[in-house]
Amino acid sequence: MTDPLVEVDDLAHTYDGLGGSRRAALEGISLRIRQGELVGIVGPSGSGKTTLLRCIAGLMRPTAGTVRVAGKVVTDVPDELAIVFQDYGRSLFPWLDVRANVEMPLRRLRLPPAERDRRIESSVTEVGLAGAMTSYPWELSGGMQQRVAIARAIAYQPRILLMDEPFGSVDAQTRADLQDLTLEVWQSHASTVVFVTHDIDESVYLADRVIVLSQPPGRIIGEVAIELPRPRDQIETRASRAFTEQRAEVARLVRRPEPSS
Repeated sequence: MTDPLVEVDDLAHTYDGLGGSRRAALEGISLRIRQGELVGIVGPSGSGKTTLLRCIAGLMRPTAGTVRVAGKVVTDVPDELAIVFQDYGRSLFPWLDVRANVEMPLRRLRLPPAERDRRIESSVTEVGLAGAMTSYPWELSGGMQQRVAIARAIAYQPRILLMDEPFGSVDAQTRADLQDLTLEVWQSHASTVVFVTHDIDESVYLADRVIVLSQPPGRIIGEVAIELPRPRDQIETRASRAFTEQRAEVARLVRRPEPSS
């Protein structure tokens, strides 16, 4: 067994509010994620899913506990990591075309021009937008804009790809297409993916295992290993008895009432 790529130990986070009030978002979170896993994180609204992802990403300092990526304590965004957010409208630069948007994070790598161009063209082609290289985000549909965000992430060639409810703002058919694109990217790049979603079906369809957070403050109340064969199919997989059973297992955890204090 190899050492875990991501280690979260006794993590907690509390937000400061108005008038000196404080709100606990996460409490006592500990988890391990291995290289090459696709892990889903689900939970009720307010359970701290996005807060947890931001702490792993180094975008937010936890109030207590530690996060390690590749054995190093996270104090800033790790070089090995890329993020795809739900709000693609804000994550893309509207004044830059597709090519320039995908190129933006590559600047910090100081790649030779030929390698930079190769990565841009390869990633844009991989997400099915080779013909839109000179288009601007405002000329594209929501699903196409999110494909640009995914292309930008995979061009960076991260060891870890964090996705924060990335398909919550698109229609059902586009969502299914983007789910399958995520699986293709994960398999072809052998990357580690942590996928936050409020959609139980989506988590079961995508993940190797699903981690369930409680009502706030978020704690890990369960973990379900997803035993569905790969490759997965939107029709055959979702129609299977195993999918239905594992979806129900996750749903029971998400909807489990908190014990009375």
